[in-house]
Amino acid sequence: MRAGKAGLFTRRQWLAGAGAALIGADMLARPGLLRAAEPDLEELRSLTGDVRPIGRAERDVRLARARQLMRENGIGAVLIEPGSSLVYFTGINWWRSERLTAAILPVEGEACIVTPFFEEPSVRQTLGIAADVRVWQEDEDPLKLVAGFLQERRLAGQPVGIEETVRYFAIDGLRRALPDVRLVSANPVVRGCRMRKSAAEIALMQAANDVTLAAFRWVHPRIEAGMTQADIAALIDAASVKLGGAAPGSLILIGEGTAYPHGSIVPESVAPGRMVLFDCGCSVQGYASDISRSFVFGEPDAAQRKVWEQVARGQQVALAAARPGTPAGQVDDAVRAHYEALGYGPRYALPGLSHRTGHGIGMDGHEPVNLVHGETTPLAEGMCFSNEPGLYQPGQFGVRLEDCFHMTADGPQWFTTPPPSIDAPFG
Repeated sequence: MRAGKAGLFTRRQWLAGAGAALIGADMLARPGLLRAAEPDLEELRSLTGDVRPIGRAERDVRLARARQLMRENGIGAVLIEPGSSLVYFTGINWWRSERLTAAILPVEGEACIVTPFFEEPSVRQTLGIAADVRVWQEDEDPLKLVAGFLQERRLAGQPVGIEETVRYFAIDGLRRALPDVRLVSANPVVRGCRMRKSAAEIALMQAANDVTLAAFRWVHPRIEAGMTQADIAALIDAASVKLGGAAPGSLILIGEGTAYPHGSIVPESVAPGRMVLFDCGCSVQGYASDISRSFVFGEPDAAQRKVWEQVARGQQVALAAARPGTPAGQVDDAVRAHYEALGYGPRYALPGLSHRTGHGIGMDGHEPVNLVHGETTPLAEGMCFSNEPGLYQPGQFGVRLEDCFHMTADGPQWFTTPPPSIDAPFG
């Protein structure tokens, strides 16, 4: 359940930052924190040295698919700002600022990249497709370049699809530059491409999942009484990087904090009998992992063991419901019906499952669509989801087990296998 997208300040980063602010004062007082800040990683080796990044040939296939979907949906062009969709289609790895850099994907012919004049050399460094690059000076309006491109290609009279994260100033500027333009959602095109992963994408996601699970297994035996969320997060992040992952993000919950899906600002530390929850991920060549494990430091009591086993069963219920052609929302419905039969809920009420069963995942930790009640999108080969039907008891503890799966023609396949028991939480 990795909250937020790349470039945004997430709940997990906020919690980690709050803990990190205490490190200087506590470093000498707590040896466990020193080990977390400067762990001995010598025994770890990268798991990603032989991964293959997405190349030109695959991006050409993506563009061809996008054009096909544009024709099917009556869209003449698609406007995309920096972010994962821009990387997906063009390879350009850029950031958003008040200075517009954008791609226009036309229904026919080469894409157009609009960027500031002084940024062009840097933008070209990651450009991975054939494209018409047009630059604008600081005293010029970049949306007039976008409008000019659409007019030259005779696309100004056709609907222009707007990728769902494009900012308002770009939309408003295009309307001013082309007063008669018809703007529509680009979701049928962008989601239509990105939701169904190729074999190459799935291989990168598998590598990211392998890294995260290996980091968990390395950190688990190093946890000691007195360690805080920040201590453990530092260990997992450091191990993830050494194992070949990028941009690691770790949400660690302890004790009562595990009862709240994204935690609490109340400081918690490891102690015998307390539940500990890892919710972590990283990326490999831009593709994400997201895994959660819950376990008890020391010996679990009967209540902790019971809830853990119920969540483990909930994951299996979700997996069994995830069949090709099944509406995504029915996976959530199956889990919720199972939990309600056990006395939880109803629906999102607590104690019980207060969030969706899962989310899409790929280049972003959270992507469309979700395994949530009412979602009608049929499951199809190449779609990837988290499976995380946690159970939460406010004031006590919560359990979340999260493993991701991808859909094959025959049904779902795990990226990581769920653990067998609370006594062997990492397999």
